[in-house]
Amino acid sequence: MLFAHDTECALVAAAALVNTAGPDREGLPDVAALDRFFTAYGWSGRHEHTDAELRQVRALRPRLRRIWDADTDEVVEIVNALLRESRALPQLIRHDDEPYHLHAVPRDAPLATRMAVEAAMALADLVRMNELSRLRHCDHPDCDDVLVDLSKNRSRRFCDGGCGNRAAVSAYRARRAASHS
Repeated sequence: MLFAHDTECALVAAAALVNTAGPDREGLPDVAALDRFFTAYGWSGRHEHTDAELRQVRALRPRLRRIWDADTDEVVEIVNALLRESRALPQLIRHDDEPYHLHAVPRDAPLATRMAVEAAMALADLVRMNELSRLRHCDHPDCDDVLVDLSKNRSRRFCDGGCGNRAAVSAYRARRAASHS
C-alpha cells in the first residue's frame, strides 16, 4: 500500500465518479445507478436515494475532473475550495469494523459533500507527498476516462473499462498482420 487505505479508497472512488460522465454516456442515469455506485465504493452514512442527491453528485464530477488536468497550484485551489465550502473539520473515527481513519464532515452530511471532502482529503495527501503524477488519463486513444496509478512502479496506463485488453488485442492483431504480409 502506497498511501493510507482511506486515501486510496477515496482516490479510486473519485476517479470512478469522474468516469461516470462522458461525452457519449451517463454512468449515473438514475437513483438506482447512484445506489449501486454508493455500494460498490463502500460509502457509508446518509444516502437519501433522491433525484436531488443524484443531481448534487453529478454536479461534483466536473470539479473533480479538472483536477486530472490541473497543475499543483490549481489542484490546491480546488481542494481548498471543496474543504472550505464543506466546512471540513478532520477527525479520526472508527466505524463498520474499519480501523481509525479520517472523516472531515459528519456521516449525516449530504452524500455529495462527503464525496467532495473525501476526494479533497485524499488529494491533499497526493499534493503533500508530491504524487499528483499518479493522476492520469487512460492511454487508449478512444477513451477519455481518468485513473489513479497506485502501482509501485508507476506503470499503470489504462482505466478499468477494458482499455488495456483492447490495446493488447489491437497490438496482437497488428503483429499478426505484419507477420503475414
